[in-house]
Amino acid sequence: MTTNGTAAAEGEKVVVDTIGTLDRSHKGEAASSLPFKAPDGSTTSIAAFAGKPVLVNLWATWCAPCVAEMPTLDRIATRIQVLAISQDLDGAAKVAPFFAKAGLKNIKPYLDPGVGLSVAYQASLPTSILYDPAGKEVWRMTGGMDWTTPTATDLIAEAR
Repeated sequence: MTTNGTAAAEGEKVVVDTIGTLDRSHKGEAASSLPFKAPDGSTTSIAAFAGKPVLVNLWATWCAPCVAEMPTLDRIATRIQVLAISQDLDGAAKVAPFFAKAGLKNIKPYLDPGVGLSVAYQASLPTSILYDPAGKEVWRMTGGMDWTTPTATDLIAEAR
């Protein structure tokens, strides 16, 4: 199917809005208070960001789908707070050069080298979790995604 609802002609290229696996089974759960490192080196938690919607992205530099979705996360970070929390064991040694090379301007590198969040959420990478302003989970997405698509925009709007 094409975007206007007609069948694609043979050989026609069609853009497909591919998303990961959407999980709403944790809706209403409070944001984690597990500590991780902020870009300035201080310790913070997801719960500390209550008061506005936040999209948490658990990722790593060695994860191909994670790397692929980073530019789209960077683009939407002008509309919603995005916490890109690296699960790299080497922490800043891997993440800082990655951010510099990728030219990411709107998201900052948060670090969880002990992978406490991945363990707590039993997360495969990438996993993104949307929280509403009250710090309650709306949904989580496992797998890569283009965060600039209409589908992603509609999903993120659920946190308002």
